[in-house]
Amino acid sequence: MGNHDHHHHNHSHGDTKNLTFAFWINTLFAILELIGGLYINSVAILSDSLHDFGDSLSLGLAYYFHKKSTKKRDKHFSYGYKRFSLLGAFINSIVLIIGSILIIRESIERVLQPEEADAKGMFIIAVVGIVVNTIAMLRLRKGSSINERVVSLHFIEDILGWVAVLIGSVVMLLIDLPILDPILSLLIALFILFNVYKNLRQVFQIILQGIPENVNLEEIKKKILSIPHVLGIHDVHTWSMDGEYNIMSIHLVLADKTPIEEVEKIKNEVRHVTEHLNIQHITIEPEFENQACALEEC
Repeated sequence: MGNHDHHHHNHSHGDTKNLTFAFWINTLFAILELIGGLYINSVAILSDSLHDFGDSLSLGLAYYFHKKSTKKRDKHFSYGYKRFSLLGAFINSIVLIIGSILIIRESIERVLQPEEADAKGMFIIAVVGIVVNTIAMLRLRKGSSINERVVSLHFIEDILGWVAVLIGSVVMLLIDLPILDPILSLLIALFILFNVYKNLRQVFQIILQGIPENVNLEEIKKKILSIPHVLGIHDVHTWSMDGEYNIMSIHLVLADKTPIEEVEKIKNEVRHVTEHLNIQHITIEPEFENQACALEEC
């Protein structure tokens, strides 16, 4: 008496222009940062350049793997290609880890043997950085998609990073303190690594089929058990394909005297409950109370 239910996600394509704009403005500015950081001898600027290149890589990979992930199921992947979207996050994280380690190594050398950085140049690039990232953030915040909102948060982080560089450059203009540049660089690199850790943790949670963070399993069980004729549930499993598309399988134990016509109504009620609690695909197996189930785990 198995039953499959599919709730298809309609990912908005209206955000493509804004994400493309964000990609190009971010990439062009990262190139400017790289050239400027080398020219003014600032590892803090180079660190932020790495951050921005990472964001551009993330946007590019997300766009590519998102297109790949929209492919329907076939003989190779029965759930479709949704999980391919995780590859972008994983590749981006590895690139950022390697880049951050190189930046940290250079920064430690500069802390031990400080070199003069052009504080005026740092100030100018920081001002440009704040303006560019604010333009990108405001444009993306006007969008309605989840992608746009998430990327806009990245730009807010970038703005805060540039404010730190701006303050550091002002201090260096007033006081001869060359060690401040590599210290800022270390802080930015550590911030990047902290975000990489959070991203990788989420990726591995999905790959290892952990319970999705946006699914409250106890609340789902409580609501299903409140449905008339449902005496119990077991063999409940839930996992996510890509962090957004969540899947569940469940066995329902129904009272022996439940009319057959009520079974379909009960399954519809379960679908209704779960779809409002972040489950997009559910497999329901109803059984009666005196019916043995080899998979039962009370």
